[in-house]
Amino acid sequence: MAEGLDAERLACWRAYIESSQRLLNQLEDELRATSELSLADYHVLVLLSETPRQRLRMGELASRLVFSPSRLTYQISSMERRGLVARQSCPQDRRGNEAVLTAAGLLRLREAAPHHAASVRGHLMDDLDDAEVACLTRVFDRLANRLKPNDTPTSEPLSTGTGTGTGTKEN
Repeated sequence: MAEGLDAERLACWRAYIESSQRLLNQLEDELRATSELSLADYHVLVLLSETPRQRLRMGELASRLVFSPSRLTYQISSMERRGLVARQSCPQDRRGNEAVLTAAGLLRLREAAPHHAASVRGHLMDDLDDAEVACLTRVFDRLANRLKPNDTPTSEPLSTGTGTGTGTKEN
């Protein structure tokens, strides 16, 4: 039988699970109330807005979102019906599809971003000092790198982009 966690690590694990779920629920509720977007919608819009041509192959988008292909298909179909994204054949090979940010999707993202940034700040970032932010970034970059499927872990940080789309980058 595997050894359990000592009391300190068990307390850390439980605090992480409970607080992260509460945080995600709070952010989701506030995002839906202010923009009628889910966190998944928002994340798709952010990732597409950060690419040079505002498009990504479906497989790459699924990987970056940590979604299964079927979950991404469902997500993109839902967003297509609302006019936030379009699905187009890849210009390079025409065999694959790309998710493409629409003008309406970019507008919704720009409208939602200030409210979402305020939620992220108010529910998480404002309670952290610079050392805590740096520590959490190191811990979660390392964890994400280690958990990437079929990839060799690298030392490259995952947090170099705006992440939650709450930065000030203009598209």
